Amino acid sequence: MSLAEALLDLQELTRHLRRECPWDREQTVRTIVPHTVEEAYEVADAALASDNAELRGELGDLLFQVYFLSLLLEETGDGDLETVAREVHAKLVRRHPHVFGDAEARTPGRVRERWEELKTEQEGREGIFHNVPEALPALLQARKVQRRAATVGYDWPDLAGPLGKVREEIVELVAAVAQAGEPSPETEPDAATLHEVGDVLFTLVNVARKLNVDPELALRATTRRFTGRVELAAELAASDGVDWRALSLEAQDAYYDRAKETLA
Repeated sequence: MSLAEALLDLQELTRHLRRECPWDREQTVRTIVPHTVEEAYEVADAALASDNAELRGELGDLLFQVYFLSLLLEETGDGDLETVAREVHAKLVRRHPHVFGDAEARTPGRVRERWEELKTEQEGREGIFHNVPEALPALLQARKVQRRAATVGYDWPDLAGPLGKVREEIVELVAAVAQAGEPSPETEPDAATLHEVGDVLFTLVNVARKLNVDPELALRATTRRFTGRVELAAELAASDGVDWRALSLEAQDAYYDRAKETLA
């Protein structure tokens, strides 16, 4: 089967499901988009796990989301799958004048800078922070805002700036906590403490950006390592006939350190 045949078959299947499946018939853009976001994260998880078989399946799920949302556009007369494909093709050509034109961009950094310039020059986007989606995860939203600020020169020249800012913000956070005290569980945080925690996180995103680290992926990877190590620590304790949950923090840490040796 050719690529064209496979894609047309998927398009026909999407139409068939929209007509015949009670669940698919009831869907709207608002009900489908949460599934689209979920599928995108599952693609990311499979890619980061280097599981190509899983990645293949998750890419298929995400591709179906594109087909379904394009069909909803078609039903309202605002476009279709062909329109979506042709528009993204034209946009990619337009935004790569260093590939399809006479412009020069010899480094990845210059390509990204030129990308932002073209959005303003050719697409009429206004303001420094144009089209930053509110629905982005907070870490990615912060990075996108920082990148937009950098395009107008509002950025540290090197890593020393944000690293120093992290130390400064942590000092301010410690001072805020010292003044407000530690809150009781499940109560609202002190407003000043909330503000300072946000400042620390925002500045850490700036450090990550300077290091070419995706903060969302970095935090997800750390969270996966942590959960794996805690689960293994509990298993190691159980193999010694001990309930890990009943141990002191010091004893739990000893098992956690053993787990770290296995799960680097």
